[in-house]
Amino acid sequence: MRRKLRVAAYAICVRDGQILLARSPAEDGTPEWVVPGGGMEHGEDPYDTVRREVEEETGYRIEVTGLLGVDSSHRVFRDGFGRSVDHHAVRFVYEGRVTGGELRNEVNGSTDLAAWQDLDAVPGLVRISMVDIALRMWRERPVTGRLARAPE
Repeated sequence: MRRKLRVAAYAICVRDGQILLARSPAEDGTPEWVVPGGGMEHGEDPYDTVRREVEEETGYRIEVTGLLGVDSSHRVFRDGFGRSVDHHAVRFVYEGRVTGGELRNEVNGSTDLAAWQDLDAVPGLVRISMVDIALRMWRERPVTGRLARAPE
């Protein structure tokens, strides 16, 4: 079984009742909205990752105003070749405030559109689960930096 660890950093930027999101194009389905952010490069600090990724995906420079928490996800699945993959994702979730730049779409990257969305409209958007996790951290601000899991 192949093991894979992915460490990433994301930013929740909210202003005037809207959240900054990026859209991930779907190769074989409907595009999904995502929280701006992404994978750390080797040797990179998560704080630097989130600032770089937000600028790459949205055009905005941000000030990190706080660490909301860390989400850890572990699952086993089959890759495109039928091999088992033991995948562990560790995701830092920061709060950010736009300080400069201009909203623009990413070119030749992991997203194709950046937009402000009404917070009330988020439940109706096609989105990845990380959007809900990050919004929950933003709303609840867990003192431990970890969301309570729903009972199984």
